[in-house]
Amino acid sequence: MSISMYKASTPVFLRMLGNLDALLEKAEANAKERGFDANLLVASRLAPDMRPLSSQIQFASDTSKGAVARLSGGAAPAMADTETTIVELRTRIAKTIDYIKSVPASAID
Repeated sequence: MSISMYKASTPVFLRMLGNLDALLEKAEANAKERGFDANLLVASRLAPDMRPLSSQIQFASDTSKGAVARLSGGAAPAMADTETTIVELRTRIAKTIDYIKSVPASAID
């Protein structure tokens, strides 16, 4: 049984990015319920030697769109790493998902 590069990569990226978006949505809801600004989480770190949440999302976005671009021989859309709010991070995820979905399987395989 053979598997294509498209099937081995694109669904994984889309699922992961969708999960990140769902986590950010839950973070917003939790912050609202607890009465604090969800955007405080954007600069938060789980450990002192870890990058902030914004960087983690940016890395996931860059890795996904970069891999699809390299596999398809195309160019990934440029995205400045300037997100400072949950809404901006979710927008970046949505743009990354849109780009990945725009690349046809035939371009990767």
